[in-house]
Amino acid sequence: MKPVALEAYQWPPSSEVIAQRVGLDPRSILRFDGNVAAMPPASARPAALAKALADVNEYDRGRYLPLREAIALRHGVGVDQVALGAGSDEFIVLLARIFAEGGTVATVPAYSYSMYGFAASMAGASIIEDPMLADVVFVCRPNNPTGELPDIPDVPGQLIIDEAYADYAGVDALDRVADGAIVLRTFSKAYGLAGARVGYALATPALTEVITSRQAPLSVSSLSASLALAALSLPLDVTGQVAERERLAGELTALGLAPLPSYTNFLFIPMDEPQELVDQLMDFGVVVRAYEGGLRISVKDELDDDVLLDALRALTRGDDLPSRPLRHRRATAETLLTVRLRIPGEGRVFVNTGAGFYDHMLQQLAFHGGMDLRLEGVGDLETGEHHVVEDMMRTFGEALDEALGDRRGLTRYGEARVPMDEALAHAVVDLSGRATANISIVPDPGMAAHAFESLAQTARITLHVTAAGENAHHVAEAAFKAVGRAIAQALVRDGNQVRSTKGSL
Repeated sequence: MKPVALEAYQWPPSSEVIAQRVGLDPRSILRFDGNVAAMPPASARPAALAKALADVNEYDRGRYLPLREAIALRHGVGVDQVALGAGSDEFIVLLARIFAEGGTVATVPAYSYSMYGFAASMAGASIIEDPMLADVVFVCRPNNPTGELPDIPDVPGQLIIDEAYADYAGVDALDRVADGAIVLRTFSKAYGLAGARVGYALATPALTEVITSRQAPLSVSSLSASLALAALSLPLDVTGQVAERERLAGELTALGLAPLPSYTNFLFIPMDEPQELVDQLMDFGVVVRAYEGGLRISVKDELDDDVLLDALRALTRGDDLPSRPLRHRRATAETLLTVRLRIPGEGRVFVNTGAGFYDHMLQQLAFHGGMDLRLEGVGDLETGEHHVVEDMMRTFGEALDEALGDRRGLTRYGEARVPMDEALAHAVVDLSGRATANISIVPDPGMAAHAFESLAQTARITLHVTAAGENAHHVAEAAFKAVGRAIAQALVRDGNQVRSTKGSL
């Protein structure tokens, strides 16, 4: 019998395709269409993969027992109740084939995640409206795309409760497992590991045995399993994204785009013709998703969400569109760092790499430099702070260099003196395009001079700093503030010329 092609799952266009279409850099495309975390988790660093890479030539004969044990511990179930898969989507397809092949599938709510329909097609099953008559009932709780929290029905068919977004709702249905329900979870959403493709099913031991007997051996890679295990080693905290969801909902409502109440990491705005707004936002490099009857917007962090809101204000009220933050990422064997930088900005600064003192120092530099900076990431602090501090400053320098462009119209030079109690710092900066650093920090708390050298190298600036005093903290803080204020002077717009007789920097 000749196989018949089915309707394939359609992904939205890639950022590269969108960027080419609208004439933007792919890195400037902001995606609000995937319901993923704003940032990777702190645990997603090269060190988490070291053991898996060392053994990548081998199979894991225990089906990733440490990961399954950690999942079981998190949910208070037995390890024989945990099945691993390539995202929860693998289980959606697999369970439709196991329990509804050639039969019927229903969803609760009826307007729900499109993958259930694709799974039914793959199983040769029909979608019906009445869950009481279906062989398999998928309950999306909370629901995608509307964000609501539906009730769970008692049905005669196999009940599958998809809890991809349950961490944002603060409720779950694990108590239904003992009654024969299958609960699906994923590392793609709250854990921020969408690219790793790791999900799991929780069921009775007997049902888990049925599920695993139908799976391909090790559909999850050892690298993905390592990332998932590392993610479970840290407490899961989604309170920040939940708070940002409510802030974004309020701002959208003020613009006349009132979203439905949401228990997820996205908002659904009912509207008759959402595609027109989707297309308009895409021209700004902002990607949201249209559905029948509404628009779905993923919640990111405040900086990214504000870009979305600025674009909406420009479209709905005719407001001027402010400059958007430059986005830059640096990944090495020791660190993973992401930066968003806007110059000039309003002094909105957040730096979090785990190197507490130097996080604070860079915050001072950026604030006094009049920048908007959000720099986040992780590194191998267990070996000391050297790699993290060095790469933090190099990453910031790379972003600053990119943001400066050809440096046309900038004053170019800046100078500042800053006291801090007994300490006094003097900084002179030239946005020269040449990396030169002459630094004297006495006493140096350890990494201050090297931090400035790293900045000068990647930002391609000439930097002279002299700072002295009795307290190393005071000396370093005065120096970072002085450098920030000197850079602020150099960034002042002064016509449209490149301040060099050579015509370029």
